Amino acid sequence: MAFQAPVRHPSARATSGAARAGGEAPAPSPLRRAGWPRALLWSLIGGGLGFGLVICLRAISGLELFQTDMTGYPHVVVPAITAPLGFLYGLGCFDYWLRWARGAALPGDEHAEHGADTWRDYLRFNTDHKVIGVQYLVTTFVFFFIGGALAMGIRAELAQPGAQIVGPGTYNGLFSVHAALMIFVFVIPVFAGIANYVLPLMLGAPDMAFPRLNALSFWLLPFAGLMFLVSFLVPGGAFDAGWTGYAPLSTGAPLGQSFFNLGVQFAGASSIMAALNFLVTILTMRAPGMTMWRMPLLAWANLATSILVVGATPFIAGVQFMVLFDRLLHTNFFQAAFGGDVLSYQHIFWFYSHPAVYIMMLPGFGIISEVVSTHARKPIFGYRLMALSLIGIVVLSYSVWAHHMFVSGMFSWLRVPMMLTSVLIAVPTGIKIFSWLATLFLGVVQTRNAALLFALGFICSFVVGGISGVMVALVPIDIYVTDSYFIVAHIHYVLFAGSVFTIFAGIYHWFPKITGRMYDARLGRLHFWLTFVGTWGTFAPMHWLGMQGMPRRVVDYADQFADWNLVVSIFGFVLGAAQLIFLYNAIVSWRFGPRAPANPWRGRTIEWLVPSPPPRFNFDAIPRVVGGPYDFGTGTPHALMSGDDGYDGAQASQRAGERQAAGRVPEATKG
Repeated sequence: MAFQAPVRHPSARATSGAARAGGEAPAPSPLRRAGWPRALLWSLIGGGLGFGLVICLRAISGLELFQTDMTGYPHVVVPAITAPLGFLYGLGCFDYWLRWARGAALPGDEHAEHGADTWRDYLRFNTDHKVIGVQYLVTTFVFFFIGGALAMGIRAELAQPGAQIVGPGTYNGLFSVHAALMIFVFVIPVFAGIANYVLPLMLGAPDMAFPRLNALSFWLLPFAGLMFLVSFLVPGGAFDAGWTGYAPLSTGAPLGQSFFNLGVQFAGASSIMAALNFLVTILTMRAPGMTMWRMPLLAWANLATSILVVGATPFIAGVQFMVLFDRLLHTNFFQAAFGGDVLSYQHIFWFYSHPAVYIMMLPGFGIISEVVSTHARKPIFGYRLMALSLIGIVVLSYSVWAHHMFVSGMFSWLRVPMMLTSVLIAVPTGIKIFSWLATLFLGVVQTRNAALLFALGFICSFVVGGISGVMVALVPIDIYVTDSYFIVAHIHYVLFAGSVFTIFAGIYHWFPKITGRMYDARLGRLHFWLTFVGTWGTFAPMHWLGMQGMPRRVVDYADQFADWNLVVSIFGFVLGAAQLIFLYNAIVSWRFGPRAPANPWRGRTIEWLVPSPPPRFNFDAIPRVVGGPYDFGTGTPHALMSGDDGYDGAQASQRAGERQAAGRVPEATKG
């Protein structure tokens, strides 16, 4: 018997629990029903409870009711935690779990929160992985454009020497918030958005393993970005210690730094929840016949990324809590005058943050593998070695953190082993570059496709970032260029010319599947070429500025650097303007673009075997995988769908049932 997706009438979301059970009780009032009215009410209640708790505890302790020291303001910091939790409760993020925990009757319609009938459903708590994927993508791109606007402010200030627009304090806040937004609420979570939409389809699963946890992981994310932005409005201005937040600079910074600490906690919790969900989904919910060696490389990449997230993210969460405790409770973890260890912050931070570089890269490697193979019409060269190199990067990434600290005053004997491992980790990355080039060799390469253009732009640009990465891993070179614009150039070649190029490749590749519409190919190509030229024109000269001695994170600089900074700023504005073309193309094509066929790129993986956009529960019957995902030209399909010759629906359902009975497959619509 084939798997049959649950059927849900569009009006099911509006019915009450009693109505679902057959009664005629009226729907509860908006303030009692999960949704935005209740969420706003409970955010006020949560904030009030947090404020009242602080005031009561300080009154009981005989302290002044309001502490307004530069690092204090507990009556602001605590409500900044409790108000978002109240909002999440009011939105309905915890309703199902709380009802289960207290033994109350569960909703009669398990799928009332699943799927979207109108645009309003994208603003609600929703358990459909496709809806959550779109929520992630739209939200992260909002923060991308805000972060980009801050970058334009930075480049406007640096176009000429001297104070042009802002002073040093505001400038420090601009680049700190810019970096935090781009890293914590764009690059890392946008990959989760792409994977949320694509991976269950690619694996032949009806949904993610834990749909409600999946929805909660998204709704935590906007609060991270809001924390970073709200810091501009608090006394003392935005946090100004950079995205690294080094102690003791951060422990004595104004109130805005506490909002950075809290924003990282929300982003980190979101990331860990999503990673756990991906791990369980990939390991237990693959379609019958999909062995590990038949998984697409996007699945391998997200498996490796999820291992990194689960293993590394608790470290940055812990160290930000330690800074927050130093600021509010005077615990002195990082205050040398009181016995604290200043360098321990950097060790803990970079033990997360260098694996985080690969958290921001590995999903992109998977995307490039899908795009290159599909659009070159060739099997991935060295598929198994590509998969194993992903795992190799995971293992090695935990052994390279201290190359960020060669001039920090750490033990000198630690430099050499960290230098060796930092150079060694370039080997599995080089394997991927070689494999992509070998796949493209003699392939049917169509450079009119924006996805493939961004993939090609990524390969040639990321090589530059990789080479400069090997350079700064070498102790003598790193000592020379540390804290110079050479480091700014390196990180942007890795994270913009690297990660962001792969993100755009993925967006263009799966845009027809997500929206059901085709994008304007001419605007896509224009977007690529302006982005490519803008990227190289902006970041390549920074290498030369750094080698000549221009320091980073400064609002003013010597006159000798003026000409190149003007060039960098001009190309920076070209790069920024190019993203407006993407925004226009995405919005207009999503609404008015030509209808997309199910498989416009003639891809082989399972997501291309369902309509565009996919049905609510993905499949009418479980696919059966019979071949590899990249066997172009062999005549062997990757998967058989219901109705295909040779498809045995009873066997597929039986095997899926056996796996679920054995505890390997969680119920996708109940988590």
